[in-house]
Amino acid sequence: MPRKAPEAPQPVFHVRVHRSLEQHRAGAWKVAYADFVTALMALFIVLWMMNSSQKVKESISGYFHDPRGYTRKLGAGPASREEGIPVSQHNVADLQKQIQQALAQMPDFKKLQNNVKFSVTGEGLRIDLLETEQGLFFVSGSPSPTPAGERLLRMLAGEIGRMPNSVVIEGHTDARPFRNAGLSTGYSNWELSADRANAARRLLHSYGVQGRQVVEIRGYADQKLLNPAEPDDPRNRRISLVVKF
Repeated sequence: MPRKAPEAPQPVFHVRVHRSLEQHRAGAWKVAYADFVTALMALFIVLWMMNSSQKVKESISGYFHDPRGYTRKLGAGPASREEGIPVSQHNVADLQKQIQQALAQMPDFKKLQNNVKFSVTGEGLRIDLLETEQGLFFVSGSPSPTPAGERLLRMLAGEIGRMPNSVVIEGHTDARPFRNAGLSTGYSNWELSADRANAARRLLHSYGVQGRQVVEIRGYADQKLLNPAEPDDPRNRRISLVVKF
């Protein structure tokens, strides 16, 4: 009877499970360390925010509530030049301080500071440039800015131009009439107040305020006196910049 051929030996596979387990355990500490570093970074961010100014807190809060809308509002999105935080009723005090600090860098600002008045109205942050008898910011009786007036407007333009807010420019005079000026003839306080506001607008545009920011030019002549008790007070002659909420 013929013999059966011997069966071919079957291959033997050795599974070394212990090595893969060892490799898994060797990398586990990296995951734990990464979690620790992330938690530590989050703690530092929270501590930094707790000690930040109200302006920074509002910026971060606004971003997380509406990232896309807030970015557009700040002008930080594509094809935009604005970088500053918009003036609102919540941060107007901080921004007023920021502008005042910028103006304080001017070499001769100490001579001008008593004639620069800041106030907050229902419309926005108002900056009044008050004249002297000799003509501090504009040549007396003329719409031509003085060197001091041009320097001051340049500094203001640098700050206002970084904000996305609209701006209104007003011109005011005292009650002293121009010689030979009548209600329908001659160069009067109406023309002077409007011409000074326009001259200020041109300088602001030259030094950084965007074209679309200026939304209104107002010439009031002597109809809105700063000191009604003294209509001829030179401080009634002024240029007002209103950064609107």
